[in-house]
Amino acid sequence: MADFPDAAIDLSGRRILVTNDDGIHATGLARLERIARTLSDDVWVVAPETEQSGAAHSLTLTQPLRVRRLDDRRFSVRGTPSDCVLMASARLLGERQPDLVLSGVNRGANLGEDVTYSGTVAAAMEGTLLGIPSIAFSQVLSHADHSAKWHTAEHFAPGLIRWLMDCGWPKNVLININFPDAEPAAVAGVEVAAQGRRDVGDLMMEQRKDPRGFPYYWIGFRKTVGPPPSETDLNAARQGRISITPLHLDLTHFETCARLRAALDLYTGPTP
Repeated sequence: MADFPDAAIDLSGRRILVTNDDGIHATGLARLERIARTLSDDVWVVAPETEQSGAAHSLTLTQPLRVRRLDDRRFSVRGTPSDCVLMASARLLGERQPDLVLSGVNRGANLGEDVTYSGTVAAAMEGTLLGIPSIAFSQVLSHADHSAKWHTAEHFAPGLIRWLMDCGWPKNVLININFPDAEPAAVAGVEVAAQGRRDVGDLMMEQRKDPRGFPYYWIGFRKTVGPPPSETDLNAARQGRISITPLHLDLTHFETCARLRAALDLYTGPTP
C-alpha cells in the first residue's frame, strides 16, 4: 500500500468548509465531511441542493438564492458550487471565515480539461479567490464499473491534507487531487502532475429521441484514444497513482503577451 507520510501539523483548531457539486445528499460529500472531521471539530457543510456537475465557475445572478438549514453547521443552497462558497463566507459562517475549503469528493474524475467544466474545482477556485486555501477531490471511476471506491479517497485524504497544509502553496493557486480507480492497497503512489489534455476525439454528442419523437442530446466523453503524456494527471490516473495538480488562477499566457507587445511596438498603422 502506498501510504502517504502523514505530516505532524495540527488542524484541530481550523475551521473547515466542505462543499461539492454532486449535491447535499451525495455519498462523496458525506465521505469528505467524515474526512474533515478526522482533522477538526469545526466543520461546516454548505452544498448545492441538487447536482451541479458541469456548472463550472458560474454564479446565480438572475434569480434569488434560497438556503435550507439542515442543522447547526449544515446547509443546502439552491445554486451552484461557487454560490455555496460565497454564501458560506458572506452569510452562513458568521464573522469567522474558513481556514480551509474542501470540495468533493466528486463521483468521477476531474482530469485534464475537465477542470474548466468542473463545479468541484470551481468551488475550490471560489475559495481561492476569497483568499482561503482550497482543495478539490475527485474519485476516478472505471468505464466498466461505475461504482466508486470511496474508501480509497477516505484512506489517503487526511494525510494528503495535512501534508499540503504543512507545505503551503501560493494564495492564487488551488490544489486538484484525483484518486485512482483502485483499492487502497493497489494505489501505486502519489504524483505531483501537470494538467493533461485528452485527444480531440474524446468528446461525443449522442442524439436520441424522446417518446414523442423529438431529438435530444447527451454530452459525454469516450475513453482516451492514445496514451497520455507522462507527468500529467491523466497518466497518473491510468497508472493507478494519486495525482496532485496545483492550478493557477492567472490564465495569462506571458509568451504571447511578450510577442504581441513586440509586434505592437512595430505597428505603424492608425492609433485607436
